[in-house]
Amino acid sequence: MTEIGAIPVFVAVTENGSFAAAARRLGITKSAVSKRIGTLEARLGAQLFHRSTRSISLTEAGELYLAHAVQALGSAQEAEDAVTALQGDPVGHLKLSAPMSFGQLHVAPAVPEFLRLNPGISLELSMDDRFVDLVDSGMDLALRAGTLPDSALIARKLAPIHSVIVASPDYLDRAGEPLHPQDLTRHDCLHYAYSRDPLEWKFIGEDGEFAVKTKGRFRVNNSHALSTTLVAGMGIGRLPTFIAGSYLAAGRLRHVLPNFAMPEQALYAVFPERRHIPVKVRAFVEFFADYVGRDIPYWDTEAGITSPR
Repeated sequence: MTEIGAIPVFVAVTENGSFAAAARRLGITKSAVSKRIGTLEARLGAQLFHRSTRSISLTEAGELYLAHAVQALGSAQEAEDAVTALQGDPVGHLKLSAPMSFGQLHVAPAVPEFLRLNPGISLELSMDDRFVDLVDSGMDLALRAGTLPDSALIARKLAPIHSVIVASPDYLDRAGEPLHPQDLTRHDCLHYAYSRDPLEWKFIGEDGEFAVKTKGRFRVNNSHALSTTLVAGMGIGRLPTFIAGSYLAAGRLRHVLPNFAMPEQALYAVFPERRHIPVKVRAFVEFFADYVGRDIPYWDTEAGITSPR
């Protein structure tokens, strides 16, 4: 019978593409990984990987073994989740993914309080504005904003997310303040590159929703960098209030077109579908929903931003 401890090592090698990367992920040495895989192959009497100096790939036997190994790991995790649920207090290592700017501004400051309240949990926070596959990356949970694609993941809404049009007082003094969204076509607009359509900004007016095609000379894939250029007076931009709130409260940015709302989106907690949701995941989701403010996020309250009509 295969030593069960070899299964997560084998899966880690396939997911990370090398023995060295798997070793880093597992926190063991490369030689330990190589020894585990060698012992596993000897026990099975089959080669699981094609090896070269530059890469490894699965053999036919490896592909077959992987399908069963992933199921075995999933069953082991289900068993662990079920037992942990009976213990009451959340324990274990929690791997959390969050967007870069949101993670810096609102997740990292919440971590000390969460860990103080949950001494049995250790937390690993990974921040990236790109889409992260939770299963492939081994994440327990992700915080995501906006419209979610259809998937097998479980999603729970934590709070509403509003966006606003903003600019610095200096820019508005120089270029004038738009009175209607169509006036934006005559302004230098700054854009967030990871938006579904960075140039098209949607508004809600008395006659319903409509879109304005904007233009500008600067586009960036990070909201914090975008807010920095807006404060510097480079133009007009669209920011989520969790970024804009502190700048609005300090007077460094001004809310432009306040009579025209933008479509509301949401902040979600997303996690892989399981029969038993780990207690550590439930603990963080409940904590962070309360920390943020389920109906009105604290960043809207602090900046005096009211919910769109």
